Amino acid sequence: MTDILKIDRLCKTYDNGTCALREVSFSVEPGEFVVVLGKSGSGKSTLMRCINRLVEPTSGRIFLDGEEVTGAVPSRLRALRKKIGMIFQQYNLIPRYSVQINALMGRLAWTSSIASMVNCFSAEDVERSGQVLDRLGLAEKYSERSENLSGGQQQRVGLARALMQGPELILADEPVSSLDPVTSRQIMQLLAELNDKDGVTLLCNLHLPTLAREFGSRILALSEGRIIYDGPAGALNEEELNSLYAGE
Repeated sequence: MTDILKIDRLCKTYDNGTCALREVSFSVEPGEFVVVLGKSGSGKSTLMRCINRLVEPTSGRIFLDGEEVTGAVPSRLRALRKKIGMIFQQYNLIPRYSVQINALMGRLAWTSSIASMVNCFSAEDVERSGQVLDRLGLAEKYSERSENLSGGQQQRVGLARALMQGPELILADEPVSSLDPVTSRQIMQLLAELNDKDGVTLLCNLHLPTLAREFGSRILALSEGRIIYDGPAGALNEEELNSLYAGE
């Protein structure tokens, strides 16, 4: 089976000298739910942003479905990004736009530049967005401005936008860090359902080990830009967790 994602000796040093990733290597098989666990500053968000090249790696290589993402020319990168959905910690919605338009933003890569400027989407995409929003519990919110929603509802819209891409891989960067415990669990359950029922591969950054062990099939633990654990979620013991969060 071909790995959907392969990271080979990935390094990232920022202009200010901060070394965020140090020789990170791992691969992800189709259908896995991998949780990247670590305290703030461990390199989790940089890793996510390097994978879809929102941040340019300093060195190393990234492959998606066997094709190299690092070094891809803009036209090819655009095509590769169609396969990757992104869920952000702070939702990254357009506040004044409706819930449905925000969800439809996931189809921009398939829409002409002129049509996208006036939010003109196909009838098929509009119909599908309704189905996705209904599934995520937003059936009564289509026309509401996203800025009027609760944090949990906004994150559901962010998830809807990612699903509208029809992605093979979803990158979820701290998707529940701004939410209360009950809402956090609801969002994680939705992600687990997409992984289980739809077969979407998930790479999810989390800060909380309890959620990581409950929902992830595999955990990658990062500390100071290095992988210090890669294995089954249930095998990460308390001593290792304490070491991971030492000094926080």
